[in-house]
Amino acid sequence: MTSSSQVVIVGTGVVGAVIAEECLDAGLEVLMIEAGPRVTRAEIVENYRNLPLGAKPDATASYPPADWAPHPFFGQDYLGSTGPDTYNPTYLRYAGGSTWHWAGTCWRLTPEDMQLRTLYGVGRDWAFDYATLDPYYNKTERALGICGPADPADQWPPRTRSMDYPMPHLPLSQGEQKFTRVMQDKLGLRNLPVAQARNSGTPYDDRPACCANNNCVPVCPVGAKYDAATALKRLEAKGATILDNSVVYRAETGEGNRIAAVHYYDRNRGSHRIAGEHFVLACNGIETPKLLLMSADDRNPAGLANSSDQVGRNIMDHPQQGYTFTVSEPYWLGAGPVVNSGIMETSQGAFRSEHAGAYFRLNNFARNRFIAQRALKSGKVGRALDEEIRRLTATSVNIVSAHEMLPDPENRLTLSSAKDWLGLPKPSVHWDVGEYTRRSSRDYSEPMVARIAEAMGATDFTPAGGKFSTSKHIMGGTIMGNDPADSVVSGVCRAHDHDNLYLPGGGAMPSTACGNSTITMTSLAFMAAEALISEAKGA
Repeated sequence: MTSSSQVVIVGTGVVGAVIAEECLDAGLEVLMIEAGPRVTRAEIVENYRNLPLGAKPDATASYPPADWAPHPFFGQDYLGSTGPDTYNPTYLRYAGGSTWHWAGTCWRLTPEDMQLRTLYGVGRDWAFDYATLDPYYNKTERALGICGPADPADQWPPRTRSMDYPMPHLPLSQGEQKFTRVMQDKLGLRNLPVAQARNSGTPYDDRPACCANNNCVPVCPVGAKYDAATALKRLEAKGATILDNSVVYRAETGEGNRIAAVHYYDRNRGSHRIAGEHFVLACNGIETPKLLLMSADDRNPAGLANSSDQVGRNIMDHPQQGYTFTVSEPYWLGAGPVVNSGIMETSQGAFRSEHAGAYFRLNNFARNRFIAQRALKSGKVGRALDEEIRRLTATSVNIVSAHEMLPDPENRLTLSSAKDWLGLPKPSVHWDVGEYTRRSSRDYSEPMVARIAEAMGATDFTPAGGKFSTSKHIMGGTIMGNDPADSVVSGVCRAHDHDNLYLPGGGAMPSTACGNSTITMTSLAFMAAEALISEAKGA
């Protein structure tokens, strides 16, 4: 059994996989530790195939958690939520992480998104500017195989790129094309093609081209969409050691408060220790702060990396509201990826000094999986039922408004008194989307959705009523900053308190913007890898 490695990475999702490959290519020894099982794509596809009809829209239903590596899952109590709003993210503890069931959406931040405090007097600024991040975005787009529009006017943010996408964007479905025309003609809004980690028209990185299965969530059955699981065999071929079903429960400090080792339980509750020189915790924005808090010791009584008392604080997401309604003319959604376009210009503006921006998308999920129960409840049978299913599949649509959110120290992850199967504390999060986001919904985004619905010919539009769901984009729990007194990591995601510990990914992000976070998380991973390699080589 391996008991040490030059670089120890906890987590095998996209952040861990990217750092591992950079380190391996630089000649460093790498060991990766994954809490959950390692499965095949065929197993997940078969799980999905065998789900009951009512469970198919659930993104996690195809991924039952292992006893020793629980994650949020329907019918199981793992992640607690307190506060005025309900926090219900989904993530996976499987080899490959949550990119197994992501939509692949890759919106970049804008320069303004990174300067909220300077420009609008709210939130936090990043530790660096957009120009610093841009080359790492470029690396991410090539590493993940991100397709996107060639026309600068269709790119987001517009006209700021220093390099073209490696592949052209995927075509919009019939319904998305119609939506794009209606938004432009009636509301003057530009519906942009989504940049996404999915092969368009040609194989890339040993993955096939997208063949429009339209169940990217919960799993791409052919592997055209990037997920970190596709990288693991390549990492092993380059020399990485990967331990699965191994739950890290403590990081150990040594001389100079440097991390000396991590301890993990195997699936039989046996405890093991892995020593190392450089450590990366890439578990995600919930499990990483949870592990830091569980690792409290005499030197660090509040938990590792927590002299600022910010570990687990500032948890953020993209509070979203969904609107399902029927339109008077068919849209026939469902050809191609499930998220394939979006309206981003509404996320920007001077109004951000008063309320959050919002991004609007027409979900391109085929509607039959959502309307079947509704059609059955109509009481129709035979040909009449077939016609009702066809009508609703063609005319049922779903619009989502996703909002930005400000960091708030009171939105905090703590260790629950409840224990999991291994006897480890379960996480609990106090959650309040905040008045900044509520004001956006009330005064900006919901009126905008009402206008969108009217333009589309809605016949039964119903307001969301102030209720939010999470977008499952976990950010902020190990927040970045230049001042160690009010942040956890530096601009390269190195912990202020431990000079050989890196905490890259969504947890480091000090602002959320409105677009999905994975591309930015991965870009931070490339920045962290560069710093770690420089440190390891004594540069």
